[in-house]
Amino acid sequence: MAVSKKKIFVLDTSVLLHDHHSIMKFEENDVVIPITVLEELDKFKVGNEIKNFEARECIRFIDKISENYTLNDWIQLKNGKRGRLRIQMQTDHALPEDATKIFESKKNDHLILNVAIELKYQFPRTKVILVSKDINLRLKAKAMHIFAEDYKHGKVNDLMVSYSGITQLDDVDATTVKKLYQSGVVAKPTAIGKDKVNNHFYILRNHQSSVLAYYNETENALLRVDKMYCCGIKPKNAEQTFAMHAIMNPNIKLITISGVAGTGKTLLALAGALEQRNQFEQILLARPIIPLSNREIGFLPGDAQEKVNPYMQPLFDNLNFIKNLYGENEKKRRWIEEMQEQGRITITPLAFIRGRSLSNCIFIIDEAQNLTPHEVKTIITRAGENTKVILTGDVRQIDTPYLDENSNGLSYVIERLKGSDLYCHITLAKGERSELANLANEKL
Repeated sequence: MAVSKKKIFVLDTSVLLHDHHSIMKFEENDVVIPITVLEELDKFKVGNEIKNFEARECIRFIDKISENYTLNDWIQLKNGKRGRLRIQMQTDHALPEDATKIFESKKNDHLILNVAIELKYQFPRTKVILVSKDINLRLKAKAMHIFAEDYKHGKVNDLMVSYSGITQLDDVDATTVKKLYQSGVVAKPTAIGKDKVNNHFYILRNHQSSVLAYYNETENALLRVDKMYCCGIKPKNAEQTFAMHAIMNPNIKLITISGVAGTGKTLLALAGALEQRNQFEQILLARPIIPLSNREIGFLPGDAQEKVNPYMQPLFDNLNFIKNLYGENEKKRRWIEEMQEQGRITITPLAFIRGRSLSNCIFIIDEAQNLTPHEVKTIITRAGENTKVILTGDVRQIDTPYLDENSNGLSYVIERLKGSDLYCHITLAKGERSELANLANEKL
């Protein structure tokens, strides 16, 4: 019996909440959505969180492509391939293997598993694969002899996750270092090798001295990087100096800053933004809300703003830290407070920004590793004229169950935009919060 090259992919709810366009990402293969998944999408459609938006968009998308069809039909997908879509009803007849009996529960995961099992027997010549962001569901599928895999679109390889944006070169010829010190520019540099990356930073050392620089592809030159002081914040190491340089560079419109807790990611971004207050009308600081212990913010007391304030507190802490560098009557403290009163500095959950046109502002998104690639793309495509976007986060500290180092939005941006004229990435390696915080990052 010949085996069909075409595959059938059964999509779990977690995939559609991760990327509502995922249905179109399986090329010429067929896509099946269990009816249980539609029921789960219906439960997720109400709310202001990103997953609620994805649920609503997915429902609209399925409704649109199923026009003039019933969902029991195979619907041709207009994805440039020959893939099809079908909604699979729960079977009424007994299955050779029944997940609800094996796992002794009729929970939705087991009903979705049963759809994959039924398709396996209904189409014996076609490979059936369950696609889920839920690791445990994938393990259950494999235990029942069903192929299972993570949703791979948007995942990056480990090499890209390790890209720091910074290279240290020792034993650089003294002429290069001296010229950078004297003139600030070395045209057609040979000291950094042939594999040059645009907007990449370098620590150049020889036995006598060292210098910080970055490579500009347009000029094909190394340019000296000098330490900048912004709103009382002084970079404490080379990596922080690079980050501040990128934030203050008017030609860089998108910056990603990664690093463990205490490396100064958000503080540097905010200080740089405040220093450029005359170039932008507004500074927006936002972060995704990730409820602790799987309890939604509705459980918290108070009105909408009071419910979200605890999640925004780290951003308030950074702003207050900068304000407290100045006395009560000092001019810089007063204009920061005036900017807050006038709404020129806004701290808000990311969901509250959705749909806005972001023009003439600096937009700082904290904890960006908790966003999906699709969410990050949605945010960046909102950027209008004279807008700078700064994403900060730690790809090794992800708080959502369906993302990892390779599939989160921060890693996705680094992979896709590395070397672009408008983009720059820096990894902060050294913690500057305290010796205790450094000990925890290194040993725990």
